[in-house]
Amino acid sequence: MKKCLFSLASLVLASFTATAQEVKFEEFDLDNGLHVVLHQDNTAPVVITSVMYDVGGKDGDRERTGFAHFFEHLLFEGTENIERGEFMKIIPANGGTFNANTSQDRTYYYEIFPSNKLELGLWLESARMLHPIIDQVGVDTQNEVVKEEKRQRYDSPYGGIFEAIGKNLFEVHPYKDPNIGYMEHLDAATLDEFNAYFKKYYGPNNAVLVIAGDFEVEETKKMVKEYFGEVKPRPEVVRNFPKEAPITTAKRVQAYDKNIQIPAILATYRTPGFGNRDAYVLDMISAYLSGGKSSVLYKKLVDEQKQALAVQAVNIPQMDYNVFALFALPLGEVSLDTLLAEMDEEVAKMQNELISERDYQKLINQFENQFVSSNASIAGIAESLASYYLLYGDINLINKEIDIIRSITREEIQAVAKKYLSPNQRVEIEYLPKKDDQ
Repeated sequence: MKKCLFSLASLVLASFTATAQEVKFEEFDLDNGLHVVLHQDNTAPVVITSVMYDVGGKDGDRERTGFAHFFEHLLFEGTENIERGEFMKIIPANGGTFNANTSQDRTYYYEIFPSNKLELGLWLESARMLHPIIDQVGVDTQNEVVKEEKRQRYDSPYGGIFEAIGKNLFEVHPYKDPNIGYMEHLDAATLDEFNAYFKKYYGPNNAVLVIAGDFEVEETKKMVKEYFGEVKPRPEVVRNFPKEAPITTAKRVQAYDKNIQIPAILATYRTPGFGNRDAYVLDMISAYLSGGKSSVLYKKLVDEQKQALAVQAVNIPQMDYNVFALFALPLGEVSLDTLLAEMDEEVAKMQNELISERDYQKLINQFENQFVSSNASIAGIAESLASYYLLYGDINLINKEIDIIRSITREEIQAVAKKYLSPNQRVEIEYLPKKDDQ
């Protein structure tokens, strides 16, 4: 029975992929610079209000890291019209859900409501943008929340890997610092510094508002102008991040984690940011190498040779530089150098010969399905619209990106592997258990 259901689901998905509907949307700007995107879909009585701010972990004083992530929490504290703690009560009380997340490049807030609560969603987001309460009580409260998040996520086994990558792969760009920041920076920050950060980065002209779902367009436009029109624009944010010098000689470093017993090896490469065509190709390369149990690295190192407990190739998306990383955990007495050599062998094969036509078609199908799935819900469409506009500078990618995927060739995969993934272009990180005396 399961097999029949799986086959039917695959058939439906394949049909959906081949006939993916164009995502229609409308854009306009308020006088204060807020960019607004509307995607109307009246098939279900649901609406999402979302705001993406052009601010992330890379922004701000390098002696005050982690502010963007901190504000992800702080802006739920309350506003002049919403008492402390009520923001997160109002939404579920009205049948809605909400969340927020921060990356090195942006911060994203959203609420999903029954469509008759659209005005409530607009009021909440406009209140957050217009007049949040940033006081010492809120700062102290969220300081403890962030510290607990760090303990749970970053201080767990292998949770420090991303910090180790940033610290060793980047020397001058702010990607060298962890998105969550350093706790001593947050502890030392003053209330004036938090207020200054908000005033600099959270203006309407540094954000995009996306409304998607069941609503009437003209009525919604009027509400957007009513709720967001009074927010004052801020001075334009000017960024001039330092550029990293190319890596031309391999570098070997060690990083330590007191919460692990088994070491790991990483080979990390700085590659073009996610808006570059080569970044799409590198996504395919990572999927070919370790996208599931049928991938070449998993089959070789885990299944057949039984040299690794786990192996992975990832292309971590960022605006200015992506991070391509090979990762493996040894099984038994297998050395880290052996694992690295075995992974290098598979990369070299990609550099020296074309992947098979069958593997290529499998990759294309996989990425087509991922693209369709990302836009298969109102929430997914809203985030895609915000990201393509704010981060990629081309909102029409929501309909065109699938053509980029389909245009990538086997020859291009080989050329990109040669261009970016040679051993002399990387930082090798031995991620080791930390001993008591270290």
